Amino acid sequence: MEKVSILHLITAAKNASPFDVNMAYDAGFDKIMPYTNVEMNEVAGLVQDAIFSRGPSGVKRESVFIGGRDIDVAMDMLASAKKAMVPPFEVSVFADPSGAFTTAAGMMAKVEQHLTKNFGGDLNGRRVSVFGATGPVGGCTAVIAAKYGATVQMVSHRNIADVQAKVDSYNARYGVNIAAVDGASDALKVEVLKNTDIALCAAAAGVQVLSLAQMAQAKDLKIVADVNAVPPTGAEGVDVFADGSAIAGTGAFGIGALAIGNVKYKTQHNLLKLMLASEKKQYLDFLSAFEMARKSL
Repeated sequence: MEKVSILHLITAAKNASPFDVNMAYDAGFDKIMPYTNVEMNEVAGLVQDAIFSRGPSGVKRESVFIGGRDIDVAMDMLASAKKAMVPPFEVSVFADPSGAFTTAAGMMAKVEQHLTKNFGGDLNGRRVSVFGATGPVGGCTAVIAAKYGATVQMVSHRNIADVQAKVDSYNARYGVNIAAVDGASDALKVEVLKNTDIALCAAAAGVQVLSLAQMAQAKDLKIVADVNAVPPTGAEGVDVFADGSAIAGTGAFGIGALAIGNVKYKTQHNLLKLMLASEKKQYLDFLSAFEMARKSL
C-alpha cells in the first residue's frame, strides 16, 4: 500500500498561509503539516525528523514547503533544509514566501511574453525599473531581470538609503549588478521612465506609483506590469485584466494583476506537483519559478 503524501510547511511567520495550504491540497498532497514561528536554527532538525521517520519508500512521498514573508530568510531556510539531507533520505524543498517567488516569476514571464510578441527579443539588454522595490516581489523581479541580462534599477519612493541597502544585499548575494535610483518626486519618476524599457510596479496594495502623464513622456517605454489588484492600480491606465493591452497615450503595453496572478497560480501548482512526481529531488526558488512560469505560457 502506497503511503500518504505529506507536505511539511515551515514558516517563520505566526501563521501558515491558507493560500499555500489550499494550493498544496489541490496539487495532490494528502496531508499538510504546518510548523509556525520557526527559527533558522530549527530548520535542520525539523527536516531530519521528517526524512528519518518513514524509510526510503516513505520519504519519496514527502516534501517541504518554506513560507514566511522575508525572501532572504526563506532562501536561507531553503539552503539549511538542503544541507540537512542525508542520502538516500532526501525530499524536495520549495520556497515561496508570501507567494512572492511565484508572483515575481509570473510577472517576468508575462513581460517576456509581450516583449517577444510586440518588440522581438527577451529580457537581455533591456532597461528595467522596479517601483515598489523594497517589497519581496519587487526584489525578486529585480534579481530575475538582472540574471537574465537586463540592466536593472530599483526606484526609491521615499528613502533611497533603504533601497540602496536592498540593492547592496541582492548584488552580493546573487552576483548581479542592480542600481538604486531616486524616484521620490513626480519629476524624478519621469526622468527614470525616460531611460526605461520595462516598468515593474510592485508597490503596496492601493498605491498608485505611475500616472499616465508620467508614462506619456517616456518614449522608449515598452511594457508596464503591475501586481496591484486593489484600486487604484499601481500604474494608471493598466487594468487588472490587461494582458498586453495598449496603454492610452503611450507606446507601451500593460500587464495587470489578474493576468500575472493567473500565471502565478499555475506556476505554484505545477511546482507543487513536480515535487510529488519527480524521482529527482528538487530545490526550488524564484529562479526555478521563473523557468516554470515560462513553460506555463
